[in-house]
Amino acid sequence: MTVPSFVYEALPMRVVFGPGALGSLREETDRLGLRRVLVLCTPGQRALADRATALLGERAVGVFAGARMHVPVATVAAAAEAARAAEADGCVAVGGGSTVGLAKALALRRGLAVVAVPTTYAGSEMTPIWGLTENARKQTGRDRAVLPRAVLYDPDLTLGLPVPVTVTSGLNAMAHAVEALYAPDGSPVVAAMAEQGVRDLAAALPVLTDRPGDPDARAAALQGAWLCGACLGSTTMGLHHKLCHVLGGLLDLPHAETHAVMLPYVAAFNLPSAPDARAALARALDADDPAQALARLADRLGAPRTLRELGVRHEDLSRVRDDVLAAPYANPRPVDRAELDALLERAWSGT
Repeated sequence: MTVPSFVYEALPMRVVFGPGALGSLREETDRLGLRRVLVLCTPGQRALADRATALLGERAVGVFAGARMHVPVATVAAAAEAARAAEADGCVAVGGGSTVGLAKALALRRGLAVVAVPTTYAGSEMTPIWGLTENARKQTGRDRAVLPRAVLYDPDLTLGLPVPVTVTSGLNAMAHAVEALYAPDGSPVVAAMAEQGVRDLAAALPVLTDRPGDPDARAAALQGAWLCGACLGSTTMGLHHKLCHVLGGLLDLPHAETHAVMLPYVAAFNLPSAPDARAALARALDADDPAQALARLADRLGAPRTLRELGVRHEDLSRVRDDVLAAPYANPRPVDRAELDALLERAWSGT
């Protein structure tokens, strides 16, 4: 057996995982030496933000409840002003990828330490990747400064996650692992995490569509999301993420739903050029054709399956194509104009 040469750079991250992990929030902020903590959330997560504030006690200096999808620069400016006025030295992000993304923007802009308390399966809390949207364009980058210092994974906080959000958030997480398996900077470590993350989510998500409050399935899904997010944080993104970033920024599409729609189509496009990734996914999904298995899983879960369902107009596809080709990401299969047109057509119509 030949062991390949590779580089794997572990990311500095403290993870607290398990039911009731939220209860250690004060201890984790104390461990980091934080004294003035701003709690971030979306408007819909205000009750959980208030719980976090109570746990922090006098360490909490306020709640900013304005996190928004795709991290608009105007939202970042408002949150940065709130952090400045409160003289915050750190922030706690309670919620999904939108809130964690806002926390990362504050880390980048104001140097705040971030503690993440994920309530979905987005995986952003595991990556040094940041994103900002301005004038219908989403800009992304990598910077160690935005990586959360600690992540509290509490499956109890996901028990009430609605089934549609559970499904699309979980498929979003799986997309991170799928792309990591054929990334040019992958490694055996990442491949092992990716395969297990897909396996965990593929097993848990069907259970959660039938029994959303199943605690074991919730824990398994959250573990899978953690592993998939860690893969994304350690590798280069490909065509799938480029398409989703353009679709999200240009057309203001919902993040997780867009990933859920695109996953089977891009997998079908790329996996013939990535045999090792295809083999790993075949094992994880227990299927001979992983792309078809992902499509069947999305059907079983009731996820959206076409861009048209998300409100994309057919005339929008050419703008998406041009933006993707203008600044392509690394990908195992070269992408030309005609192939990208065909892929987008399939994703729009469901053929």
